[in-house]
Amino acid sequence: MLSLQAPTPDHWLDQVQERLDLLLIDHAHCEKKAAGVAMNLLFSYVEHAELTRAMTEIVQEELGHFHQVRAILDRRRIRFYKLPPSRYGERLHQLVSKHEPLRAVDRLLVAGLIEARSCERFGLLRDRLADRELAAFYGSLFESEARHHSTYVRLARDFQPEEVVHDRLAELAAAEAAIVVEGEAEVRMHS
Repeated sequence: MLSLQAPTPDHWLDQVQERLDLLLIDHAHCEKKAAGVAMNLLFSYVEHAELTRAMTEIVQEELGHFHQVRAILDRRRIRFYKLPPSRYGERLHQLVSKHEPLRAVDRLLVAGLIEARSCERFGLLRDRLADRELAAFYGSLFESEARHHSTYVRLARDFQPEEVVHDRLAELAAAEAAIVVEGEAEVRMHS
């Protein structure tokens, strides 16, 4: 369903449970970045009516999630500030083709893989966080991330035949899995 080729390593959950403040701050940044990615796709491919409609909905939903995370930060008196991002997204975006229409396919599939990884991690947080308020919050976001993943993969098929999209998704998913398994030292949603 989610096109992921490797599960999140157990050490990620151990790492984030010790620093939920950093996880929440980074999550807020991830939501606004996700809105920005959808907005950039909308601007880049304005001639694709279905894509523009879907991106408008995703922008609104991601900004709503950003506001929800900010409200949790405010309730918990956690100061929101700029964090250096993980290299996860940067490393995935380096794999994007420079030439259209494969560039459009890659941009959509990378966005879809990031949504899939978020969905998987929200499920882990829902099921295994001791903090029940946050567990419930992450459970509430699970379905929207899965839906966003499906939307991005479906839209990629408007740019290339299904078999091309399928093969490219498998290639990008393998690279994403290697990045996740390698991990990072900093506590981030995608570390």
